[in-house]
Amino acid sequence: MNAARAGGGPGDPGNNAVLDLRDATVVLGDTRVLDGLTLTIAAGQHTAILGPNGAGKSTLMKLLACELYPLARENGPPPVRIFGRERWDVFDLRARLGIVSADLHDRFVHGSADGAGRSVRALDAVLSGFFSSRGLFAHQAITHTMREAARAALDRAGVRHLADKPLDRLSTGEARRVLIARALVHDPSALVLDEPTRGLDITARHRFLEDVRTLARDGVTILLVTHHVEEIIPEIGRVILLSNGRVAIDGLKDAVLRSAALSEAFGVPLRVDHSNGYYRVSVAEREPKR
Repeated sequence: MNAARAGGGPGDPGNNAVLDLRDATVVLGDTRVLDGLTLTIAAGQHTAILGPNGAGKSTLMKLLACELYPLARENGPPPVRIFGRERWDVFDLRARLGIVSADLHDRFVHGSADGAGRSVRALDAVLSGFFSSRGLFAHQAITHTMREAARAALDRAGVRHLADKPLDRLSTGEARRVLIARALVHDPSALVLDEPTRGLDITARHRFLEDVRTLARDGVTILLVTHHVEEIIPEIGRVILLSNGRVAIDGLKDAVLRSAALSEAFGVPLRVDHSNGYYRVSVAEREPKR
């Protein structure tokens, strides 16, 4: 597959870039999970990272969150820059980058070794975003300003009325919107959504995506990581299709979300339909053998 670079492709590297990768390679065990990945996502450029399981999406997310690092090299530009910087204190970065994922939801709702989980109120879950923890702990000092910011973030996500409810008493859709509030409490420069509608029913998914559309229109840079074409909201203009740890095609949404490109990346014949700003895919019927 050839890479499409028409408008909506990589922006100019530098301080305007949420993420700038230059020939980034990640090896886990004996596998090159990312193989010489080069791409730039500019601030304000709503982007979807699309690909099948095993394409490298989760590893790319971990690069962005500084949970993994690419292979070092002696010469050339640094392989990863985030908001124009090569090195970050992780806690400083989390103030610039809000992350919502189904995995984070599971850790909050089902509990974890650090004691967070079923007893966490929605308001406390949002406040924990200031400390990058799952729940609040006695040594953490909560100020009046933090509480006001947390309530404002809940209000922005449309769930302020749930502030005193434990997360495990909320519906999956309500809890996911609380995590949006947690991601927004710092007023981040970008919001990263990693498989965000996993576990949501049709109604909850629609409500969640409408909330994301509102944030996109309000100026929050949206970076969606998914293998579901249906999650790509109309406001997203650029799609980067990953396959086997490489960029298969990168460009404007209309140019990337085509049957031939998606069929090759996902390994099955797919048909693409487009309606009301959304794209949907279905497995194409094969012609019967004669």
